[in-house]
Amino acid sequence: MPEPLGRDELGRQVLEFAPGTEAMVELPVTATDAERIGADIRVIHSAAAAFARRDSDLWATAMRRPGDEIISHNDLAPWNLIRSSQRWAFIDWDGAGPTTRVADLAYAVRAFAQLDQFHHLEEALPLVRAILDGYEASVEDRAAVLPAMIERTEAMRDLLLGSITTGTQPWASMAIDGHGEYWTAAAAYLREHATTIAAAVR
Repeated sequence: MPEPLGRDELGRQVLEFAPGTEAMVELPVTATDAERIGADIRVIHSAAAAFARRDSDLWATAMRRPGDEIISHNDLAPWNLIRSSQRWAFIDWDGAGPTTRVADLAYAVRAFAQLDQFHHLEEALPLVRAILDGYEASVEDRAAVLPAMIERTEAMRDLLLGSITTGTQPWASMAIDGHGEYWTAAAAYLREHATTIAAAVR
């Protein structure tokens, strides 16, 4: 992640600039890169497990919480990964908060493997396995990843569609611009292909 550099004279948080290219414009990732992504997420989760929390800490996460096992990113996806020949860095940590390892991993797996209605399942599944292999996912992780993937996708769908009613930004505008339809269809796609996906991740 970018290095925190304190605050400026106006009290704004200052972060290191991470040069490189957004992974989103270089999809699909290769199997080798998918393994690296899984390994990097494992490093993030290991570091997150050492984060000391206090009873007074307050966390407001956009999506509903799947749990509070660790404090992590909650949006590990191609649009938040900057890559260069020197380093890879996950950016946009403003949504960090309580989650679980498997929920954070499952969200990333679906996004980086492009496991959705616009891509071919047979091309996505090897990337799903590569990310899980890079993460060194346990048997228990692999059994839990599909249910977590569905739950996180439906949570994003509900956040977007619910924001149309509440007017909460930027989610309301995103929902109206087509993101709500995307996540609704993505959730349905996962449920439709659940048996095949579950067999592949095992």
